[in-house]
Amino acid sequence: MSMTQNNSTEDSGLQESFLSHLFELRDRIIKSAIAIIVVFVSLVYWAPDIFHLFAQPLLQALPAGGKMIVTDVTGSFFVPMKVTMLVAFLIALPVVMYQLWAFIAPGLYQHERKLIVPLVISSYSLFIFGMAFAYFLVFPTVFQFMASYNAPLGAEMSTDIDKYLGFAMTTFLAFGITFEVPVVVVVLVRMGMVQLAKLKEIRPYVIVGAFVIAAIVTPPDVLSQLLLAVPMCLLYELGLLIARFYIPKSTDDEAGTTTNPDTQATV
Repeated sequence: MSMTQNNSTEDSGLQESFLSHLFELRDRIIKSAIAIIVVFVSLVYWAPDIFHLFAQPLLQALPAGGKMIVTDVTGSFFVPMKVTMLVAFLIALPVVMYQLWAFIAPGLYQHERKLIVPLVISSYSLFIFGMAFAYFLVFPTVFQFMASYNAPLGAEMSTDIDKYLGFAMTTFLAFGITFEVPVVVVVLVRMGMVQLAKLKEIRPYVIVGAFVIAAIVTPPDVLSQLLLAVPMCLLYELGLLIARFYIPKSTDDEAGTTTNPDTQATV
């Protein structure tokens, strides 16, 4: 009888703990959503200006008098709103990441907490750098390259703002994720999931994979593919360099124990 009561008590305790975690997760999500909404409401008045800045790389590539077009009745309203929401999310992302950190931190060990803080900061920074790389270098280069082919054909370049948004979002996401490669490499090595020597060994396959990924996620021109694949390869090399300082101590200890007998035998 007592065992049954103990089991029921444990089950109720587990259920209460599970529900408390769900409630906390709900509160964290609500706080994150509120942060995004507050930033969005603060920026919504400047939505047309934000979209104009967002579309500046394409506008500069258009010929004199060239304009973007709207093929949907609601496009001129919703597209700037979508861009403003994207900007609001990026601005509020530190708050979102803090809420995520506050939710998972109690379940982490001390050494894991020390690792995750620089990991989150570097991930956010690299993602922003990836988007900036796409905006300031990739977009102007690609658009100028594409526009140069219109004059010989006698064609006029007029891009729909909704299609431009889709293209820009895909490119931002591709380059943002690409710039996360050093973080992925460091995490794999630090967690002991892959040996650093193995990552160096598969370097040729990574290079081929980078060009395959670039061919899939970028427009079908060689220039766009190179602008994604080359940074991906360079960032992989950067990750290998940084990962040397994050090799787990257990690996070093094992290496030391394997070399000691040889040293003693030599002596």
